[in-house]
Amino acid sequence: MDAVKEAMRRTAVTEDARDRACTGIDNIAEAITLLELNNWDLVAAINGVIPQENGILQSNFSSEASQATMYGPPSLSEAADAAAGSAVPPPSSSSSSSSPPSSSASAFCPITPSSRHIVERQPRLLNFRVEYRQRSVELVLEEGNTVGEIKQILETELGVPVSKMQLKGWKSGDVSDSTVLRSLHLPKNNSLYVLTPDIAPTASTSKNSALQDSLNQNFLLVISHREAQRDYNLNFPGSRTIQEVKRNISDLTNIPVRHQQWEGWPASASDDSMTLALSGISYPCHHLSVCRRSSPANAQEPTEECADVHMISDSEGDDYEDASEFGVDDSEMFGVGSSSCRKSPMMPENSENETDALIHFTSEFSSRYGETHPMFFIGSLEAASQEAFHGKARDRKLLAIYLHNDDSVLSNVFCSQMMCADSIVSYLSQNFITWAWDVTKEANKSRLLTMCTRHFGSVVTQTIRTYKTDQFPLLLIVMGKRTSNEVLNVIQGNTTVDELMMRLMGAMEIFTAQQQEDIKDEDEREAREMVKREQDEAYRLSLEADRKKREAQEREEAEQFRLEQMRKEQEEEKEAIRLSLEQALPPEPDEESGEQISKLRIRTPSGEFLERRFLGSCKLQVLFDFVASKGYPFEEFKLLTTFPRRNITQLDPGSTLLEAKLFPQETLFLEAKE
Repeated sequence: MDAVKEAMRRTAVTEDARDRACTGIDNIAEAITLLELNNWDLVAAINGVIPQENGILQSNFSSEASQATMYGPPSLSEAADAAAGSAVPPPSSSSSSSSPPSSSASAFCPITPSSRHIVERQPRLLNFRVEYRQRSVELVLEEGNTVGEIKQILETELGVPVSKMQLKGWKSGDVSDSTVLRSLHLPKNNSLYVLTPDIAPTASTSKNSALQDSLNQNFLLVISHREAQRDYNLNFPGSRTIQEVKRNISDLTNIPVRHQQWEGWPASASDDSMTLALSGISYPCHHLSVCRRSSPANAQEPTEECADVHMISDSEGDDYEDASEFGVDDSEMFGVGSSSCRKSPMMPENSENETDALIHFTSEFSSRYGETHPMFFIGSLEAASQEAFHGKARDRKLLAIYLHNDDSVLSNVFCSQMMCADSIVSYLSQNFITWAWDVTKEANKSRLLTMCTRHFGSVVTQTIRTYKTDQFPLLLIVMGKRTSNEVLNVIQGNTTVDELMMRLMGAMEIFTAQQQEDIKDEDEREAREMVKREQDEAYRLSLEADRKKREAQEREEAEQFRLEQMRKEQEEEKEAIRLSLEQALPPEPDEESGEQISKLRIRTPSGEFLERRFLGSCKLQVLFDFVASKGYPFEEFKLLTTFPRRNITQLDPGSTLLEAKLFPQETLFLEAKE
């Protein structure tokens, strides 16, 4: 492989003069700029600068012509080598005069006007993604088309007249409809958007007004240059693309886009052609940081650990196809190579309590890999176990314990590709309680082993000890049982999304079978307890009814006793009054006394008659007292004459019997008052 590379480079040096004459580009910086404008598509860059009569180079190379740099101008080839980190040795007399191997000479023919590989003209195709009011239109056009032709196609697709359409997103600013796409030096993939200020949004498009507003809003990007320890506060409109932001930062920091290593871009910002409004950054202010990606030479020096590469520019995509060809170390591809920057630890060492440690872990995980990740349980391992295992059988879940280790090369890939996959996040959220811990620091690892020994036993602890650093991260699947907790599976970091999902589903099958048994046992136990509760309740109600009945009977007896006492007291009182009245009555006069005697006959309500003689001069009160002494008090009964009917009790008690015309004899009767 090294011999092939050396042959390629010698051929490139030999053809230097003729290829420079072909493209007319002598400045490597200018060549790099053209490559960046074309997303590092070498063929597209060459087609953008060579005269059109020379034809268009084919972009479909055979496997034997993978060294495409030898077909282009040396300036562009040198630029590609410089971008990959490999230096071309300066030409010397010996190297320039030496003849390359015949195989190389035949495989890599120099490009000259007379001997250039001219093929049938195949216009370069450009891809456009046009956004309009939450609609997206994908277009593929030749670079010979004009901007106006794009608008005519969009008029058919979107139903928007060309006269009311503003096509935005061009990297060179606003362009006229007659502009030919070739003159704009566009990359292969482009992102545009349509504005229609003269067309008011309808009810069906009211939701899209937010997108229009965000495109017109200004975003403040606070960008920290970590190596220079300097912050840049830059305002960009929402219509600006991520690629344009990176180019501006390149001008400020002298870090080419291909060497920029970023932190802070959201997970949705996966395409450099995306506008800031659609990238998901925070409004009105968003914080980012940038540093120079480490080179292979620096990677060998004992420097501090570098932050993960959260998002690599689209222009770097081709570098990963054969990174070793340009001297890029594997650790750099995984974002764990050394550089002058250092990432914040997932979990602080010797944190006072587990809750604070988990809050820091969740925040740092979101910062590194985005907001789409499993919902980590905030609390101690004991609390997570209680939440997962000790509820009702129907509500129990599996416990997933994620163990992170920043020293493992697999951690970044596992977190970004597996733990943040939508399918995995959804499945874990529905069926698992997910608890996490960082074992990068030895103190945190010892603390974890102590917790595992306490909750799961020494077997699990010993199992974790056996795993080496490069086997992390680990995902332990734990199922709670009646008497103990069982680890069903230990998933290592060297897995795929499909394999991870299959193992999670396998654990769920085991758990579901056990859960059904637990639910059955729990239902039977609850049924027995329900019967017992019903019996206890019936017995309690019976006792309560007996108690109430007894209390009612006691109250009734007490009331009867009270009434009887009152009745007796009233009778005694009445008897005392009757006796006193009877003793106070004047003696009954004799018929032969010679005085005026009135003989009265009184019929009681019971039909009996009371007879007595009174002096005609006696007061009516004496008559009333006599009747009362017989048990018919004046307050309860009235005394009436038979004919004519008169109520004697209404007369003046001080009047005499003669005055009341109750002389010499009279029959009266008693009647109870109403």
